[in-house]
Amino acid sequence: MSVSAASAPSVPSGPVRILGIDTSCDDTGVGIVELLPDGRVNLLANRVWSQTVHARYGGVMPELASREHVERIDEVMGDALREAGLNVTDIGAVAATSGPGLVGALLVGLMYGKGLAQALNVPFHAAHHLEGHIFAAASEAELRAPFLALVVSGGHTHLFDVPRDGEYVLVGATMDDAAGEAFDKIARLAGLGYPGGPAISEAATRGNPDAVPFKEPLQGQKTFNFSFSGLKTAALLAHRAGAAPEDLAASFQQAAVKVLVKTTTRAAHAHGRGTVVVSGGVAANAALREAFGATDLNVVFPGRGLNTDNGAMIALAGAAAIRAGRPASPLDGGATAYAPLANA
Repeated sequence: MSVSAASAPSVPSGPVRILGIDTSCDDTGVGIVELLPDGRVNLLANRVWSQTVHARYGGVMPELASREHVERIDEVMGDALREAGLNVTDIGAVAATSGPGLVGALLVGLMYGKGLAQALNVPFHAAHHLEGHIFAAASEAELRAPFLALVVSGGHTHLFDVPRDGEYVLVGATMDDAAGEAFDKIARLAGLGYPGGPAISEAATRGNPDAVPFKEPLQGQKTFNFSFSGLKTAALLAHRAGAAPEDLAASFQQAAVKVLVKTTTRAAHAHGRGTVVVSGGVAANAALREAFGATDLNVVFPGRGLNTDNGAMIALAGAAAIRAGRPASPLDGGATAYAPLANA
């Protein structure tokens, strides 16, 4: 799925309340935003049901995720409407994630969103999950191209240049594990629990970041790619050699943060971008935020609760589509497990 820039932006004459749905993986998210005529966006609600059933498996079980979405989506939507102080008839547009993600899980939210839009007779916008993560930062600052965007989560580590609104050029990506996936695997290895991001972040506060000498991945590369498999292997060897879990967590976190910040900063300078959006679950990591704060870049992170998968980011992506004048999506489109965002 690619997203093209609009040729004739068109902002509605009055406020539009947009309901966004995300069921791409193991979180059932419904959010509501209000798009104002001047292009500003207000966040009205963001409700997420995070599934706990997967903890015993150390990873997401797709069939269980789909069932949980079916059971929870009505409740989560009701909670979002109450938080926003709205009735369902106040909704002026609906957006839902169509990909990438787990197809069975995606279909729950996608079909729910289409049915809701049809029942309300309002426009429906199929949203790209990664564009949702990028526009989660619109809750904190107005996002206008050009800028660079790093999406770093359990399933993605992608670096996009955004030269114009709605245009995405992939300039770098992970060559193996996503950063969040590496956090999960190393946390499980060290017995720190699941999900790995928060577990490693917490354990790292008690560890020595210089205890395990991780080598920098892809040192000297001229591209802007990432690699985490080598860090994962080094962590396994250190664990077998008796490294304390806290030291392993602190050392891995330091190495992962360093490569994410160094590569992104280098890409921003190469493309002449002073503003960088950093989003996705790993963007909640305090050490990553601190390291980006020490650069010469204007770095924008999503607001509280918008780093991991949620419906508000999809509503914000829907607002961006409406503001840019993109047409509503057809109701016969399907869910897609693999959906590149980049136009080039």
